[in-house]
Amino acid sequence: MIEKKVIPINDMEFLCRIAGSDNDGASVVFLHGFPESSIIWERTMEKMAGLGYRCIAPDQRGYSDGARPEGYENYAFRPLTEDVLAFADYIGGGKQFHLVGHDIGAALGWNVVAMHPEKIKSWTALSVPYWPAYKWAMANDPVQKEKGSYVGHFMQPDVPEAFLAEDDYAILRKLWTGFRPEAIEDYMRIFSQPKARTAVINWYRGIMMVDENITYGNIDTPTAFIWGNKDLAIGKAGIEQSHKYMDGYYNFYELDAGHWLTEFNEPEVSEIIMNHIVNSTM
Repeated sequence: MIEKKVIPINDMEFLCRIAGSDNDGASVVFLHGFPESSIIWERTMEKMAGLGYRCIAPDQRGYSDGARPEGYENYAFRPLTEDVLAFADYIGGGKQFHLVGHDIGAALGWNVVAMHPEKIKSWTALSVPYWPAYKWAMANDPVQKEKGSYVGHFMQPDVPEAFLAEDDYAILRKLWTGFRPEAIEDYMRIFSQPKARTAVINWYRGIMMVDENITYGNIDTPTAFIWGNKDLAIGKAGIEQSHKYMDGYYNFYELDAGHWLTEFNEPEVSEIIMNHIVNSTM
């Protein structure tokens, strides 16, 4: 059973989905991407809770009504990472935790692992490769430059917010084609708000425009990486580059799938996530 609860974190209030809060197992933090919400993780969380884990999936900074600070500098990796650590402390009492992230939530997750490997029991990334590998591909691979061209557009002031709302949110509705009606309803609850659209786009501005001097070494944390070979946003060059950074226990899963893995490939994705977490704690 999924419980929705507003919790105070870092002087803000976040809407979170929680499952298995009374369980005795390790905690799992789930990070959603753009343009979605924590609803993408409900089915996976219910399965993980059934195995005895304690699960939390926040509507992250910008997506929660009570967590929209002004200024893109508040959406860089370091402040976003502080949120993640606080979510883990809330559900897990300060112990090590498992981390799962999709899309820009995966980009954040890689940074959490890079900066705080001592806190992470296992890491599962969906779609987006290790951040330096992604940046390398954006600079060097023509396919990734084309797939990631929207990121440059998001750097403009005001323009992307207006673009998302044009023609009754046509571009968003196109991205959400085939999604569950309850998911689209949840996303529109967020994206129909002008302040929310700015805050969500500020993730891209903060990540790309704030120099945080983060050191990206090789990854020793037990890691699973899931990528759909028909992904609309992520090409193969960054994926292959990402493999080179993996020093520890690492499994890569290439699915015959697109970008929206939790919507259209949930059973397979959930099984990979569960097996990786269970095997990482044996």
